[in-house]
Amino acid sequence: MTPLPKRKISKGRRDRRRAHDALKATNLVQCSNCGEMRLPHRVCPSCGFYQGREVVSVDKE
Repeated sequence: MTPLPKRKISKGRRDRRRAHDALKATNLVQCSNCGEMRLPHRVCPSCGFYQGREVVSVDKE
């Protein structure tokens, strides 16, 4: 036989365990070149700039 819990886990104890499971909002910063919102420490996907210089050339459609 497999082990079974001796007592029922209360709703409060169950919910306190799950208190840290909620998703957090992503932290976005404004691009210094084009003003679009982007992830910090990443190249801007809309203009290709990072720390004031062009790192990736992005085709304008």
